[in-house]
Amino acid sequence: MESQEKLTGKAKLSYALGAVGKDMVYMLSASYVLYYFQDVMGVSAVAMGVILLVARIFDAFNDPLMGTIVAKTRTRWGKFRPWLLIGTLTNAVVLFAMFAAPLSLRDTSGMVAYAAIAYILWGVTYTMMDIPYWSMIPAFTEGGKERENLTTLARSCAGVGSAIITIVTMIAVNALGRLAGGTVNSEIEILGFKYFSAVVALLFIVFTVLTCVNVKEKSTSQMETVSVRQMFGALIKNNQALAVVVTIVLINCAIYITSNLVIYFFKYDFGGTGWYNSYTLFNTFGGGVQILSMMLLYPALRRRFTNMRIFYISLIMGMCGYVVLLGLAFTGMNSVFVLFVPALFIFATSGLLNILTTVFLANTVDYGELTLGRRDESVIFSMQTFVVKLASGIAAFIASLCLQINKLSDKAVEEADKAVDWSLGVSEAAKIGLRMTMTVIPIVGLAIAVFWFRKKYILTDEKVAEISAQVRKLHEKV
Repeated sequence: MESQEKLTGKAKLSYALGAVGKDMVYMLSASYVLYYFQDVMGVSAVAMGVILLVARIFDAFNDPLMGTIVAKTRTRWGKFRPWLLIGTLTNAVVLFAMFAAPLSLRDTSGMVAYAAIAYILWGVTYTMMDIPYWSMIPAFTEGGKERENLTTLARSCAGVGSAIITIVTMIAVNALGRLAGGTVNSEIEILGFKYFSAVVALLFIVFTVLTCVNVKEKSTSQMETVSVRQMFGALIKNNQALAVVVTIVLINCAIYITSNLVIYFFKYDFGGTGWYNSYTLFNTFGGGVQILSMMLLYPALRRRFTNMRIFYISLIMGMCGYVVLLGLAFTGMNSVFVLFVPALFIFATSGLLNILTTVFLANTVDYGELTLGRRDESVIFSMQTFVVKLASGIAAFIASLCLQINKLSDKAVEEADKAVDWSLGVSEAAKIGLRMTMTVIPIVGLAIAVFWFRKKYILTDEKVAEISAQVRKLHEKV
């Protein structure tokens, strides 16, 4: 194996920008595809829930297959960067098409088919770039601090991308929709989502090109490849990787349920003539907290605590935030600033866990090489892509059931004067159902994650350092 050169500042910055663009695209889909097709384009909540869940089941076969393809790729530019670029270009096109659905299909069965095809294609093309992106971390870094620092930077910038979408989406949709000629709410949102997705897609392409140009992977031409069946077998045998991916599913299910439903909470429960401004303000605060938690809070905590200790602190903090949010929802408060208290805990938790779960997963690559005799970056990180998307699918399905059961949609509240207050057409029972779904289920999910991780994961900081040293000795003999 070739000797590893020290990472340059340009390479780190370029890799980080790739994370910003990648997670802008992912968060736009994860947080708004249900709202766009259900509330804007007229697809039923149950139909959307089924589509999102089936797409994730499809990914169970597509993601590992992509991991195998990446591992077998041999080009003069390496095996990761070609797929990173191809996946980005195709995913950007599909993203735009998904949020630019034909108006002629609105409120018809044809829109259901369009949503299904577009979303499945989006998942396939996103996998094409996401797997090679994260697989590059162990492929061009040494273990220990260098890898942890780059992972922290990349995850922090990924969080920045997510936060940008969280903060600006509805502001941008409203502004672009009006600029494009929209005059009523439906027209504004249809046009706004179309042109906003185009802007995000363009930024995605620019940032990925910078990554491909400035990040050089080391030679892995002698790396052995595996079949899809062997990949699942390797995951099962690598008990630490399995421990992490199950944890990721639990955590992301909890967080994505809330991110899918929070816009409905403000529109149909919090209500008021200024619900839109309150929602934007809430997301702005939360997005800022998420960024700061990754950029400042994590490094500060890391100087005093181990990663595992920070992990448990984060999960407990998140559960406390959800408890406070549930309590406040039943007080009848009408000030968004009061909601900043639970938002502080929940968004900080999301930011910290974005970093920690990736660090933990990257550590399992060295562990697998030492214990199983093979270094399966693409295998491990294809599973990360799959489980994160699986979690978003499960969360969206749960959210869609909540919307259907509680009849939360534009059509369900037509009897209310929408220009005055959308929440007037929603029953108290429906509001309670919404509150319980977006708080109680996440609390349960995070609690299970605590017990599972505590029982299964053994790669402490000391153990990781020991394994990294042993792996380096193995590489020196090659």
